[in-house]
Amino acid sequence: MFTPEGPTFRELAVQALSSVEYGYDLLAPKFDHTPFRTPDDILDPVGSLLARLGPFDRGLDLCCGTGAGLRVLREVCRERVAGVDISAGMLAVGRERHRKSAADDGGTQAGPPTDWVRGDALSLPFGPVFDLVVSFGAFGHFLPRERPALFAQVHAALRPGGRFAFPIVAPPRPGSLGYWVLLGFDSGMRVRNAVWRPPFVMYYRVFRLADVQRELARAGFTVELYALPELGRRPDGSPRARLVVAERR
Repeated sequence: MFTPEGPTFRELAVQALSSVEYGYDLLAPKFDHTPFRTPDDILDPVGSLLARLGPFDRGLDLCCGTGAGLRVLREVCRERVAGVDISAGMLAVGRERHRKSAADDGGTQAGPPTDWVRGDALSLPFGPVFDLVVSFGAFGHFLPRERPALFAQVHAALRPGGRFAFPIVAPPRPGSLGYWVLLGFDSGMRVRNAVWRPPFVMYYRVFRLADVQRELARAGFTVELYALPELGRRPDGSPRARLVVAERR
């Protein structure tokens, strides 16, 4: 995180004391050099699994940031893909990097055309036009009470039979180092939001699989889980990560 290419501690502190939107605007130029960018070790197995479930025509990356997940969509979608995010700064960085990549390839980019859309995930500016919606690492920015509205927006953006897919990692075992790290981070964010405005919503321990499955079903989805064995297994043999695939009924 603190390499010369990544943000300094001061820059991260300024971001953390901003709103979610403005904080990511500030972080955007260095975002891909932080651990917050979804690594290829996760994107690649998700893309391989979706390729077996597809192909799809139109895809949307929800809360796309600088567009790491759009690479997955361009590999599994045939007609057009889009990324939507609340941060204009993140979209600008993603759009420019996509343009440069196309220029390096001689003016063409592999895969379907890509649109970059500024919008709120709780009020998506789309009708039912997508066959696939994906999201990577964004759900900590939504409070549990906001999830029904979020899932309803995704449902409305999908065609009948369309799928909403996202990876979810098994929580660390109570008492482990990972458990205490996440507990400390979430506790710190709650203290920050209690004493500072505007709030910065980023909680890692509120997105629980059982709750998510139940809320997706209420929103009109049929839910299936797929193991991602490339990401390893826990000591009890269960997968460390699964792909949640929710189909619009």
